[in-house]
Amino acid sequence: ALMLCKIGGKDGSADEIKAVIEAAGGSADEDALTKLLGDVDGKDINELLAAGMDKLKDALMLCKIGGKDGSADEIKAVIEAAGGSADEDALTKLLGDVDGKDINELLAAGMDKLKDALMLCKI
Repeated sequence: ALMLCKIGGKDGSADEIKAVIEAAGGSADEDALTKLLGDVDGKDINELLAAGMDKLKDALMLCKIGGKDGSADEIKAVIEAAGGSADEDALTKLLGDVDGKDINELLAAGMDKLKDALMLCKI
């Protein structure tokens, strides 16, 4: 959620992160959110992006964690809540790549780049 905010041009404040998580159907853990914000304080967005975060995968995983299907519209809503926009071609490709796969398969395949979001979401 933090990365989606940053990619979308937002500051990544606690309230903005919470809004993104809520758009995905989740809720934020205050202690984990405070820790996350402390961990990334002063870091450059490019450093964070270089860590392998991808906004479409992030948004898809947030939707799945929040109990949503992860449809194109749901993914777009999460990205838009963070102030960004989705590339239609990339979104179509991603949805094709994950079609019919279980959330656990996706995580096992290395799509779990959302450790920050996973920490923040209460399931």
